[in-house]
Amino acid sequence: MIKVGLLVRLEAKRGKEQELEDFLRSGLPIVEGEPATLRWYAMRLGSNEFGIFDVFPDDAGRQAHLSGKVAAALMEKAPDLLIRSPVIEKLDVLAVK
Repeated sequence: MIKVGLLVRLEAKRGKEQELEDFLRSGLPIVEGEPATLRWYAMRLGSNEFGIFDVFPDDAGRQAHLSGKVAAALMEKAPDLLIRSPVIEKLDVLAVK
């Protein structure tokens, strides 16, 4: 059952948009190996705006994801790819279809 999630907002530096898009696409095989990451969406919101939305059964699953390989890689690449640090919002899921 999906109970909690994350909404991450990313703003690419000029000229780094494609590199950030490629990085996000490369994260899919990694999160597929995370059993508690029930759904993971990487998206482009605008010319240089991107996001990640993912959901978990509980806070332990969310914390495991935040401590995982994709999060570590994102934080490592953030200074090169992003205008500012990722905005990471924890959320409670109220309803799912």
